Amino acid sequence: MSISIGYAAPSIFGYSSETTFRCVARSTTKSLSGISSQKSLKSLRSLTSHVKANKRIHRGVVQAVAAPESIKSIKNAKSIKESTIEDDNKYLLQNYGPRIPIVFTHGEGCHLYDTEGEKYLDFAAGIAVNILGHSDPTWAAACADQATKLAHVSNLFHTVPGAELARRLCEISFADRVFFCNSGTEAIEGALKFARKYALVQAQKNGGGSWRGPLRGHEAAHELVAFTRAFHGRTMGALALTANPKYKDSFKPMLTGVHQAEYGNLESAAKLIKKGRTAAVFIEPVQGEGGVFPAQKDFLVGLRALCDAADCLLVYDEVQCGLCRTGKNFAYEHFGVIPDMMTLAKPLAAGLPIGAVMMTEAVAACITPGDHGSTFAGNPFVTRAALTVMDRVDDPAFLVNVNARGKQLLEGLQAKTAGNPHVKEVRGLGLLVGIELDVPAGPVLTACRDAGLIVLTAGKGNVIRLAPPLIVNAAEVDTAINIIAKCLAALK
Repeated sequence: MSISIGYAAPSIFGYSSETTFRCVARSTTKSLSGISSQKSLKSLRSLTSHVKANKRIHRGVVQAVAAPESIKSIKNAKSIKESTIEDDNKYLLQNYGPRIPIVFTHGEGCHLYDTEGEKYLDFAAGIAVNILGHSDPTWAAACADQATKLAHVSNLFHTVPGAELARRLCEISFADRVFFCNSGTEAIEGALKFARKYALVQAQKNGGGSWRGPLRGHEAAHELVAFTRAFHGRTMGALALTANPKYKDSFKPMLTGVHQAEYGNLESAAKLIKKGRTAAVFIEPVQGEGGVFPAQKDFLVGLRALCDAADCLLVYDEVQCGLCRTGKNFAYEHFGVIPDMMTLAKPLAAGLPIGAVMMTEAVAACITPGDHGSTFAGNPFVTRAALTVMDRVDDPAFLVNVNARGKQLLEGLQAKTAGNPHVKEVRGLGLLVGIELDVPAGPVLTACRDAGLIVLTAGKGNVIRLAPPLIVNAAEVDTAINIIAKCLAALK
């Protein structure tokens, strides 16, 4: 199924003529033929350097990626796309399965461009990562400036960007302290350790121990509670909390003492949360990978009460839904229920690897030097990038746009898909929206991609997940709605 949707390019790109979403300069495709297989990064850089010498209509529809005259002398060669895919398949671990046969070269705003010169509207944002879109000039300038000053020194020393980022995260949240790491799954691993250490310290304060000596870790509360449909990461601790068996069956045995309650069912959670046994409860206030399910306020209020009664920690995983994605600084603000710890990652540095565990002073006081650490975490390069993100989200207009575009997206999709027999529900919060189908979503994703729109799946593969850059404008949202509606209408 292939759908071509006509649309007028937004004025932000300085190009007003009517075009199709996949309108490209086909000469650029020819310009990429005849390039020999690249045997080194140096030769690839040499080839792509020709791009700089050619006119780019970067704010228009057509984007030249190479010049035919620069490669005419090269015979019997492969295109950049072909050689890249060949090298990926030959040298990269094939843990992601067959990748989509597109090689992106650059992006601007909410759009991506590939080696063929094709233009795509990006409603995936690198899986909810690129909240400032692509090639944000302020973010890029900050990264370039920091790279010429100081990129990394380790956590043996202080750096200005790291200290400032920690302070600013605490100032806009419940947290008193922050631990930096490099990804969402690392943040979950850190939170697991901190929760168990907290439980041990509390047990020791309460007189734990015996004639054998002080209380040891396995003798304190150490069990964990997570929920159905949960996704917390792929490292071993985070994997134990993750619900879907397809992610973990090949790696058993898992971390012991992990129990799974039904998401949204307080009675189910109450049966598993036990004083003296449960160290922490991990939950996503809005499930993303699980199918885009926002929690109900009453459920989180009750969960907080259960944790308080059991003297265990409530930990929010906001790796995907945190930092303005849902229309507030953090998703928990929608519900008014404060956690003891929270994990953050994806959007924080707008594309660079970073994670964070945010916590109260009560939790932080239990952690002593040597309990945890990371070589690269919180280095000045990535935290400088994150500070650029913080500057943007601090602007009140930023969240105004997220809420307006989120409402437009949700209500627009609900209206356009009303009556479609395959659409079970359109739900979400802010700019994290899911369309649940009664059939696999894969064919719709392919059709959307053919029409120039990048979207994601979630749930059991039956949910279309939308997580665009948070700078998306009204015209781009309307374009996405129309493409999705037409692709869904083509379902049999």
